Amino acid sequence: MKKSSIIIDRHFIVGQTDKRIYGSFLEQLGRAVYEGIYQPGNVHADERGFRKDTAALVEELHVPIVRYPGGNFVSGFRWEDSIGPVSKRPARVEEAWEVIETNEFGLNEFMDWCNISATAPMMAVNLGTRGIEAARNILEYCNFKGGTYWSDLRKEHGYQDPHNIKVWCLGNEMDGSWQIGSKTATEYGRLANETAKAMKIMDPSIELVACGSSGMQMPTFGSWEMEVLDQCYDNIDYLSLHTYYGNAENDTKNYLAKTMEMDNFIQSVVAICDAVKAKKRSKKQIHLSFDEWNVWYHSLESDKKLEKWTKAPHQLEDVYNFEDALVVGSMLITLLKHCDRVKIACLAQLVNVIAPIMTSDTGAWRQTIFYPFMHASNYANGTVLNTVVKGPKYDSKDFCDVPYLDTVVIENQESEELILLAVNRDLEEDMEVTCRISQFEGYERAEHLVMTHEDMKAENTEAEPYNVIPAQCSYTKIENGIMTSLIKKHSWNLIRIMK
Repeated sequence: MKKSSIIIDRHFIVGQTDKRIYGSFLEQLGRAVYEGIYQPGNVHADERGFRKDTAALVEELHVPIVRYPGGNFVSGFRWEDSIGPVSKRPARVEEAWEVIETNEFGLNEFMDWCNISATAPMMAVNLGTRGIEAARNILEYCNFKGGTYWSDLRKEHGYQDPHNIKVWCLGNEMDGSWQIGSKTATEYGRLANETAKAMKIMDPSIELVACGSSGMQMPTFGSWEMEVLDQCYDNIDYLSLHTYYGNAENDTKNYLAKTMEMDNFIQSVVAICDAVKAKKRSKKQIHLSFDEWNVWYHSLESDKKLEKWTKAPHQLEDVYNFEDALVVGSMLITLLKHCDRVKIACLAQLVNVIAPIMTSDTGAWRQTIFYPFMHASNYANGTVLNTVVKGPKYDSKDFCDVPYLDTVVIENQESEELILLAVNRDLEEDMEVTCRISQFEGYERAEHLVMTHEDMKAENTEAEPYNVIPAQCSYTKIENGIMTSLIKKHSWNLIRIMK
């Protein structure tokens, strides 16, 4: 059995978690909205068409913020199409995903859903086919009390009080050739800056997210961030990062190591942000919004066969397996290790489309990736401790010196407990893990949840919704200020150490 030790000191910290690090994402794509959160006439829908079974699972996840309406969709979106009487809303050709968008579900329906789901909106504006004027108008519609054209129109639509949306994305993936209205870094940086200036004149309380690279693999990665920030540093608050991982080559050892790249991605973007800060002699610090992250590869081939120009097709519907849950767990651990700079993050997406929750006409169920996210969002809040691991490592096809044990420790002062999230990447052996916690006087009880399965490809389906689930175990004990835990091979773990 391999052995690892975790070294922590309650005075050596990374930072405080922002609960928005457990955000998610809904795009007008596939069945994320239609048949996902909204399905009038369904047996599970309320009088407004919102699915109650989906809402119950979203509540379990404790999602504090949801990015909407895109994604690629937003770069061709006319937001005005999505307000007012549903019967008068136009159906439009939606070029990003080659479907027909009915606009039956729109801005105000999304705000209603946010209110019943106890989450906050993170609204994106179209900087692909549109620009400053449309961004000003939607902000006026959403955030002005009244006495102007767009705010009074909102009142006519039945919303007397402003929506007060506080976080706005300035476009989406504008460096991508697949994006409608994609731009060079200079073009986008200039537009983002001028849009940000106009929006903050109208509402100085809002926070704005500028588009970073769509991933480290982009040929302009680095130079894009540098130029965009050079243009708009003073008027934006966050820079976005996006990444997805997959295992198309069926190399599990390498797949489980891919979060090493995510860690490098974050460090690289932080370095660029700080380089621009130094160049500008600025006192302002730019934080990161990792507003698209997940596993995405299962549905790529089947989506190539979809008929074009249909309404809400079964699109990007990855069915996740057990090893995907381990990768999602490690991605969460990586985000937490950088909580000093990553303040917002959005699991993409929330329902049906590369999502932790799946629905059919008859029910809703939790995918394998649901559980690591739920554990982190419910428990891993507070002070992230600088978590040092001494233990064995391995090499894979693309990565060297990969720790078998991927872990982070959080001190939750509110609940007076230590939270340890851990993934054992070892496919063959269990691991004995020790950690000295003598600084935390009176912390003597432990609860240990473990999720593992002999079949790395095991899935949860509507027919077998509980095939891969976490279970209580007695693998952790505390004696004389030392925590000792058995971490099962290829497993996800939540350990709570309490007074």
